[in-house]
Amino acid sequence: MTRHTPALFGRSRTTLALCLAAAIASPAWAGDNGTADTSATPQQAKSLDAVQVTGTDTVTTIAPSQASMVATEPQSTIGRVYIQENVPPTGDYTDIAQISPSVYTVTPNGSGLMEAPVVSIRGFQDGQYNVTFDGIPWMDSNDFTHHSTSYFTNQQTNAVTVDRGPGTAGTLGNATFGGTISVDSLNPQQQFGINPYISLGSWETAIEGATINTGAFTSSGTSAVINLQNSSSDGYLTYAGQRRQTVFAKVVQPLGENTTLTFVAMDNELNQYVPFGATKPQIAEHGVNYGLNDDPTSQAYYRYNKDEINTNFGYIGLHSAFDGWTIDNKVYTYGYNHFGFNGLDPNGETPNGTFYSATDVPGQHMRNTNRSWGDIFRVGKELGPGELRAGVWYDHQDDIRWLYEFDDTINQLNPVIAPGASSLALASADRRMNDTLVTIQPFVEYQWNITDNAYVIGGVKYNNFERDLDASVNQKTETPLDYSKKWNATLPSASFHYNFSANWTAYAQWAKGYLAPNLNLLYVPNPAVSDSAVAPEKTTNIQLGTTWTDDRLTVSGDVYKIDFNNFVQSQKVGGVTEFYNAGGVHYKGLELEGTYLLGAGFSVYANGSLNRAIQTTDNQWNANTPHKTAALGFIYSDGSFYASLFDKFVGKTYYTANAEDDTPIGGYAIANFAASYKFDPHISDVKDIKIGVQLNNLFDNTHINALAGVTAADSTPLYWTIPARNFNFTISADLF
Repeated sequence: MTRHTPALFGRSRTTLALCLAAAIASPAWAGDNGTADTSATPQQAKSLDAVQVTGTDTVTTIAPSQASMVATEPQSTIGRVYIQENVPPTGDYTDIAQISPSVYTVTPNGSGLMEAPVVSIRGFQDGQYNVTFDGIPWMDSNDFTHHSTSYFTNQQTNAVTVDRGPGTAGTLGNATFGGTISVDSLNPQQQFGINPYISLGSWETAIEGATINTGAFTSSGTSAVINLQNSSSDGYLTYAGQRRQTVFAKVVQPLGENTTLTFVAMDNELNQYVPFGATKPQIAEHGVNYGLNDDPTSQAYYRYNKDEINTNFGYIGLHSAFDGWTIDNKVYTYGYNHFGFNGLDPNGETPNGTFYSATDVPGQHMRNTNRSWGDIFRVGKELGPGELRAGVWYDHQDDIRWLYEFDDTINQLNPVIAPGASSLALASADRRMNDTLVTIQPFVEYQWNITDNAYVIGGVKYNNFERDLDASVNQKTETPLDYSKKWNATLPSASFHYNFSANWTAYAQWAKGYLAPNLNLLYVPNPAVSDSAVAPEKTTNIQLGTTWTDDRLTVSGDVYKIDFNNFVQSQKVGGVTEFYNAGGVHYKGLELEGTYLLGAGFSVYANGSLNRAIQTTDNQWNANTPHKTAALGFIYSDGSFYASLFDKFVGKTYYTANAEDDTPIGGYAIANFAASYKFDPHISDVKDIKIGVQLNNLFDNTHINALAGVTAADSTPLYWTIPARNFNFTISADLF
């Protein structure tokens, strides 16, 4: 079977040309020597921001993931060395986070080559935890999920921190329920330089790009970093190609000695063909990498199953410290514009046939676009034996959502929803909706420094959020609805941190997490019946942990107990769907991770978790929760040469496909190897050249690893499989 998708991939070199043009045109600024100081202040660390270590001869520089010495809940920070050496150049934040304890991800088309359908933290799924970019929460407001391929790339990422808990009162977002994945963006360097790179890999994958650092180019120390990238790939799954182009820029402007102004902007263009998984008979007939086909008479024809997505993200940040005060403010906006196309039932159980012909191919065309505007304001003041911190988060997101039935054969609306409607559009509309979510979260907390070695942080956050839905055709009901509803929740938290020594710390945390009601609560004829019976879902988290770090060893461990209640469920009453709160899930677990520097450039890394998640209503194992996870890695690094071998194990997981099918998926392991070498080519204006290779899934494990959903007609389970053995070869240079 031919796998190429030529309509998507004329091998454009637009971005590479821009990179080279920028390299030629940019002057060599006579900036300060040295690199930017990216280490976090104690205040930042206690706010659970990523800590970037800048030393060269300690274990903390090479550890793939590690806990912070000042954290007050379990967390793992993955630094830039691991990201650049081990994550494929097509990867995104989900591929970075997967190395940490209790996290597992599913990437059926290869790293970053489609949205990750599963990203699980202790069994909490996407939409049940926050993802932030430089501290700014971003999400689709309907269900708080994230489009992992639609924003930043790993070349634009400085570090990723996985916080496995709701945080302190100052941890903001609509889904503190299951934790936070914090993505910190690339920082400008104080010295001018250009880093062009090219990467080639399996499945006709090609990436071209460059990172440009201006250095300090004004008397006040203004500096900037720009990353441009173009990537294209046919993908592992058949006819599931992707093309992606991104631009990222950050400008840092010092204003005096204690104040900094930061400007960040990002734009992402994405086109991809999107499979929905495969049934076991399809896998047996077409192979483990079956996705789509090239038959125009099939609902699985790749041209009928496509995403066209544009996203952008920008903020202006102000940080100032003076006379015991700290002020931090970020004004931001981000937008997501998605045109989607799919066959009605790409896995073949619904026969062809439309309003126009019994043989025409039925499909659907949709649009989902949203725009968020917001502000995060924080202020701190040294007060008494500690610091008082307060702030507020405001976010306003407007969404447009529509979906129409379509005849893909003749490229025409298919009026099968309401054939007698007054227009062709209304006769074909599954939904036509405008919705708004407004969130206001003020918080206050106090850090009481009991002694030089101990402090307590106590605080409270109030969340007020309002949904407004104006639908001429509401989803599910296909009837008009104009409805608004407000909810609120009060979330207290308390944590204790103690330093036994300069190398050994411990913490204890009690905190409430929450999850705002999903928009689907309003997909009913009379939402007043449902929302009167529904409160925000909440967790009560109790966690204990400890961390040890010295020059040769960094190790951390924690235990946790989480009670999730107010679980939102639905039931049919007289044929009408109604929502209500019932039951929940009990989570318990143990997590460990550590890196030991053996010497002579060698180190060993390991992590592991034992996780338990039992539903309270029926004592069944919670879906997407592995019984255990583990990772083992060996690393060699001497400055010029880097090599690593990592193996990640994910234990047995249960997926409920339908009421009669509770599907166990056995444990599996994936081993990856990476190596790179940096050398001086003795060429004018070329500092060094680096060549690297990544061999992923060394042992070619292609077993089923996740449930993809069910078919539209008969609810037949659909599955994802592990991508076969693959490689990436990358060459880059540091110029000037």
